[in-house]
Amino acid sequence: MADTFIFDKTHTVLSKSLDISARRNTLITGNIANMDTIGYQPKDLDFQETLQKAMETGTAGLKRTHAKHLPQNQSSIDLAGSIRKGETDSFHLDTVDIDTEMTHLIENNIKYRTSVELLLRRIGILRQSITEGGR
Repeated sequence: MADTFIFDKTHTVLSKSLDISARRNTLITGNIANMDTIGYQPKDLDFQETLQKAMETGTAGLKRTHAKHLPQNQSSIDLAGSIRKGETDSFHLDTVDIDTEMTHLIENNIKYRTSVELLLRRIGILRQSITEGGR
């Protein structure tokens, strides 16, 4: 019960945000790697939609078998990615636009770095609370 106050919903949102950003980065770099592959369909995750679904699912997966086990607060979310619609050009064989992919990559990088910064600041607040409590 004590970890509920330390690792609340904010920590869970930041954790899932990092997971989604990491998976989206993999999909985008895969799109860039397959840029010259004929017939390849670019894949992507909608960050907001995936994060919303992840927050709605709650906890799933592992089960506590003993009262002294830590509670499990991870949920299983679908990070497979979906094929992007509306960005393909029917007159050309290549379906991946490098400018679009680089824009998505930069946007995702900003979201990832922001989540990391927020998590670091949150841990810094906890660290300060612990060290100030020892005085």
